[in-house]
Amino acid sequence: MGTAFKSSERATIGVEWELQLVDRRNRHLRQEAQKLLSELPELSSAAEAPPLRHELMQSQVEVVTGICETVDEAKADLSGSIDRIRRVLSPWGATLTCSGTHPIDDWRDQEFSPGVRYRELVDQMQWVARRILTCGVHVHVGVRHQDKAIPIVNALTRYLPHFLALSASSPFWSGHDTGLASARSVIFGALPTSGPPPNLPNWSAFEEYLETLLRAGTIASIKEVWWDIRPHPDFGTIEIRMFDGIPTLREVGMAAALSQSLVELFDHQLDRGYGLPSPPSWLVRDNKWRATRYGLDARVITDTHGTTVPVRDDLYELVRELKPVATRLGCAEDLDLISEILDKGASYERQRAVIAEGGTLDDVVDMLAAELDDGPTRAGVGAGDGTR
Repeated sequence: MGTAFKSSERATIGVEWELQLVDRRNRHLRQEAQKLLSELPELSSAAEAPPLRHELMQSQVEVVTGICETVDEAKADLSGSIDRIRRVLSPWGATLTCSGTHPIDDWRDQEFSPGVRYRELVDQMQWVARRILTCGVHVHVGVRHQDKAIPIVNALTRYLPHFLALSASSPFWSGHDTGLASARSVIFGALPTSGPPPNLPNWSAFEEYLETLLRAGTIASIKEVWWDIRPHPDFGTIEIRMFDGIPTLREVGMAAALSQSLVELFDHQLDRGYGLPSPPSWLVRDNKWRATRYGLDARVITDTHGTTVPVRDDLYELVRELKPVATRLGCAEDLDLISEILDKGASYERQRAVIAEGGTLDDVVDMLAAELDDGPTRAGVGAGDGTR
């Protein structure tokens, strides 16, 4: 099949932020996405790319930026949409939160959003789809030629555990601590076309692979390829889908800065004739599991001999390496937030700290709501030593 990649002129970015509708009084999810979208037709009714959209569940919405040149522009775009949503929700006694999973609610109590696509997904996948009460953040970064897309995707798989460990925000599922940093990555990972992307040699191999999936009836379109990182031919981007639900706008900016800086670095390395790293699939899968289980306390595998390093140390080194690129892109301050997260704790750590200090899951929901309003509200919980 001919899958034309509509190349971008530069490393533009776009962000998709999935959010939860939460009742301020009882902290449970509100099944009112349809009502919210109808109250904001100027955001939800654009023909091609509405900034406010349905997700699978009626308790969730997705806020989407336009094509942005900088991380600051993307944050401003998201902030404007969220401010308008809040003005509608406030009289209802509702608010917004974001985490990979809702700490309290059960997937069996949710209502599905309208739309043929969602009905078909649930009909086809059944229990696997019914329980996807999860939120994530997707970052698109523009790539200047289709021949660069697959090498950059392969190189980015080295950083799947870094993306996940920094954003892991789903330790709780249906009112219980799962023991994981990211339950979402397991729940969503059950979909048959999710998970790490296959290690492919070039764009032609990608086209052939998609054609095979279509011919076999595994997918009906590329929209059903839910890899952790995937090329998006229609947008001319690489879409990084590994991030858990991110509870603050500052941390969304961090995720966007990390994504944009890495893609820009690899793009220019290809221009200079360098080969990009392409870790084997077993290593990528193993590293993803380590971050799923241990978050920022994971040790990641760095080579095919089984050498490991603490992901915290690797992240400090990555920030140092990317700083010149981020400075040129205007997102160095956003990238620096990585160091703050390593010091103060990722969301899964901040949530567990509430419980460790005698709080309840209701208090965790309250913290998530406050964080989306004001930024991280806890400090000093990132005390892991990366020994696992």
